[in-house]
Amino acid sequence: MAKLISGVYGEALYDTAVSSGVSDEMLDEITAVRKIFEENPDFNKLMLHPSVSKEEKKKVIEKTFRGRVLDELTGFLLTVVEKERFKELNSIFDYFTDRIKADRGIGVVYVTTPADLDNNMRLAVENRIKETTDFTALETHYSVDPSLIGGIVIRIGDRVADASVKTRLDDLTSRLLDIRLG
Repeated sequence: MAKLISGVYGEALYDTAVSSGVSDEMLDEITAVRKIFEENPDFNKLMLHPSVSKEEKKKVIEKTFRGRVLDELTGFLLTVVEKERFKELNSIFDYFTDRIKADRGIGVVYVTTPADLDNNMRLAVENRIKETTDFTALETHYSVDPSLIGGIVIRIGDRVADASVKTRLDDLTSRLLDIRLG
């Protein structure tokens, strides 16, 4: 459900930014707004607190952001508060950011391996991803998960390529159990 919400609201924000011709500014300002939220956890607590009314929250948004960020972004934040979707704001911003990057040919890629990759291996992975996609540039995020045992897991948006030993062993175990039970 949260993914659906972030997609709907993220797409609305994207459409607003593109139709207003402010997508670059919007991307920059979303980055700044996120930083404000990260540096001020009490702001998030206030916006999520059930005993604070929507009207109070909207006043805080107006006072904090009106005239400091694009009017489109302030209006969007007010809508998010009105519809009680503030807790999904990070996911909405992620969707928007990924959508803008996709327009620019930048792929956001998450690579998980059982051990840290050296620079040559990272370069090889990135080159292979570029060869098999339409991306002109990549924003690659690497992580290590020793439970994979071997292989690699690559996630680009909703697509996942899982070539890990762990997954192959799990599949094999499942098939063996099916044979034994059947």
